[in-house]
Amino acid sequence: MNDGVNGVALGVFIFFFLAVTVVGFLAAKWRRAENEQSLDEWGLGGRSFGTWITWFLLGGDLYTAYTFVAVPAAIYAAGAAGFFAVPYTILVYPLIFTFLPRLWSVSHKHGYVTTSDFVRGRFGSRGLSLAVAVTGILATMPYIALQLVGIQAVLDVMGVGGGENTNWFVKDLPLLIAFGVLAAYTYSSGLRAPALIAFVKDTLIYIVIAVAIIYIPIKLGGFDEIFAKSGEAFSAINPATGKPKGALAPGEAGQWTYATLALGSALALFMYPHSITATLSSKSREVIRRNTTILPLYSLMLGLLALLGFMAIAAGVKVSNGQLAIPQLFEDMFPSWFAGVAFAAIGIGALVPAAIMSIAAANLFTRNIYKDFIKPNATPEQETKVSKLVSLLVKVGALVFVLTMDKTVAINFQLLGGIWILQTFPALVGGLFTRWFHRWALLVGWGVGMIYGTAAAYGVASPTQKHFGGSSAEIPGIGEIGYIGLTAFVLNVLVTVVLTIVLRAVGTPDGVDETSPEDYTADAGDKGVVTELPKVGAAGH
Repeated sequence: MNDGVNGVALGVFIFFFLAVTVVGFLAAKWRRAENEQSLDEWGLGGRSFGTWITWFLLGGDLYTAYTFVAVPAAIYAAGAAGFFAVPYTILVYPLIFTFLPRLWSVSHKHGYVTTSDFVRGRFGSRGLSLAVAVTGILATMPYIALQLVGIQAVLDVMGVGGGENTNWFVKDLPLLIAFGVLAAYTYSSGLRAPALIAFVKDTLIYIVIAVAIIYIPIKLGGFDEIFAKSGEAFSAINPATGKPKGALAPGEAGQWTYATLALGSALALFMYPHSITATLSSKSREVIRRNTTILPLYSLMLGLLALLGFMAIAAGVKVSNGQLAIPQLFEDMFPSWFAGVAFAAIGIGALVPAAIMSIAAANLFTRNIYKDFIKPNATPEQETKVSKLVSLLVKVGALVFVLTMDKTVAINFQLLGGIWILQTFPALVGGLFTRWFHRWALLVGWGVGMIYGTAAAYGVASPTQKHFGGSSAEIPGIGEIGYIGLTAFVLNVLVTVVLTIVLRAVGTPDGVDETSPEDYTADAGDKGVVTELPKVGAAGH
């Protein structure tokens, strides 16, 4: 790693950061509504985004700075096993084509802002709704923290903040400033800010990857040379384990892990609150359907991005923290001015999803904890005020988390986040297609999946840590190593099905379903659209 500050790269980085800051504050005046004091306006952008805005917003939401840094870092550390992110982002789009339009329709019809709103309305259960909300908030917090890890990686490579012995305030001041600005324009502009900034972020990322995939291989002697050097590096014996460091392609023993991790990740991706927030901001059902067909363009980008891990090996990048591998590759291979562009792409790639995630977590707290359990008669204005304040607290919490704890702790919690959020799948996706599942069975199944997943992850050790050393463990009854989240999900579904049969056999009463079959195919122009959540006990429900 170079000593000192890369002034040119830092200057370019600051230019783009200031540009998106201005855009973030101007977004408050973009498509301004007559009544801005509602979660529909602040938290969902007025539910008014068309195909391309939604595409950029979802892309900016799902393909984060951590993706930019961590996917090629996984390749850099372990070989092609890190490519699991590519098939899972391919699998996810046919999957969401089947249920996201239904979720958009029923949410539009009843004014649902969060997935927990839907679960409560569908199953008539505040307890199940609370479980989904708490899971969403828990899974989102470390995800926001990891966006900070991405920004820190860029700042470290640029030499900003000094070395490890520097005063903590001086070292972390750039990060504090960045998230202070993020908090300010998110508070004022809501979801409109990341929607506009996503245009800048995604454009920069596409430019950087297009240049990197052509320019860096030319400098390194072509892909033949890159793969040859990578193969040599992975075949070397790791003194700590006595085994090869990795492999260009996963061996037979790793195939179950690869497949289950890809499938489980695909099932979990659109369970995250920020994914749903971006989805519900679109103006029509057809916008969602179109986006499921064009979002795979990001998967093409991700495949090219993953190759940077091999390039870092071939370029001889040596870092103690694998998260620094790709920023260091850019520093070493690009002219300083273009390295600044690449660093800006990563930095802005953290700001967009962090904003959406904090808004999504705040909406969950406001609608499904504050309004359901603390102040049921809260007005739309009060809801918006609480959500704005909570979005600030969420960012501060993530910032404190990263600045006071070891980075591996954040990564461990993110592994847990994926395991946890997958356990909301039966209630959300199952509820979109059938009312057969009993609300109590769903709640018990969720609890079993959460407990098993957390306990299994706790028992995973690695060469560097005793607990939470990974997200894969032996699958009971099969004996293969697989993704813990998927195993917990299967257990969740089995418990839910069996318990539903038992509860229905003994005649346990269902909760009230406030939806009707036609709600799941309604579009923006349909008559009778409800703009507020129906009151409990309202006529017709």
